[in-house]
Amino acid sequence: MAFPIQRLRRLRANPTLRRMVRETKVTPDDLIAPLFVQLGAGVRAPIPSMPGQFRLSPDTATEEARALWQLGIPAVILFGIPEHKDSSGRAAYDPDGPVPTAINAIKSAVPEMCVIADVCACEYTDHGHCGILHGQTVHNDLTLELLKRAAVCYARAGADMVAPSDMMDGRVAAIRQALDEFEYFDTVIMSYAAKFAGAFYGPFRDAADSTPQFGDRRSYQMDIANRREAMREMETDVEEGADIIMVKPALFCLDLIRDARERLNQPICAYNVSSEYSMLKAAGQNGWINEAQLIDETLLSIKRAGADLIITYHAREWAESLLK
Repeated sequence: MAFPIQRLRRLRANPTLRRMVRETKVTPDDLIAPLFVQLGAGVRAPIPSMPGQFRLSPDTATEEARALWQLGIPAVILFGIPEHKDSSGRAAYDPDGPVPTAINAIKSAVPEMCVIADVCACEYTDHGHCGILHGQTVHNDLTLELLKRAAVCYARAGADMVAPSDMMDGRVAAIRQALDEFEYFDTVIMSYAAKFAGAFYGPFRDAADSTPQFGDRRSYQMDIANRREAMREMETDVEEGADIIMVKPALFCLDLIRDARERLNQPICAYNVSSEYSMLKAAGQNGWINEAQLIDETLLSIKRAGADLIITYHAREWAESLLK
């Protein structure tokens, strides 16, 4: 009989044993910190729906990147808030815009840090959708041209990686072709391959001022009900040349992270999104949870599911907790 010979509690008896046999570990190397950037100087504007997060100017974003690097966090992903928006999202590929300016500043100050540029139109269009409109619909192929120009712009500014988050069909292949045409052969593509529509991104939209002015994004972002389709999206992006595959949102899609880990050889990134962050923060501020412990358990759960990398707004706070 297995019991009492097999007593599984033996290896849980004290902290040292538990640490020795722990199967999953999160380190700062696993984390990517999102930063919201706008033009200006000395800007550090709090985002009310995301306590502890800020809109930053290139100089303060550089200070933040330097602090993150010193904590052992190797990468940041940048989201831009332009001074002017239009229906075509032209600010997305403005070489003097917030993201190219911040890329240049961060790479000059912290050359070894991996700087990732989100590639999308939603932050740059006055209608808040992720591409060029044709009537009330986002036109897939016209949007590809915008994405190509933006990716090349960010690579030229010094981005190590571009991350298309628009969910247009064929965007990875189009961006890879454009980068290679301009000889940015080593620029990595991290594709938001399985990105779901839903109520997951409200605080992000506050931060980036990117709420759609009509309708929603369900005609291009995925249906949260579809597991098999998520694998099709991920496999298609791999075929098109994606170097890293992303699943978003993380906590609501742990099963898909595991699917990806079991079926793909590419590194898997999971985005611990703004609503997941803000829910923990709100509960913590109300004293309903042990916030620090739940942050740790959140990151462990995402890593245990199979993620190699985690984009998380908790990055700095969690890394600082390791020093206490």
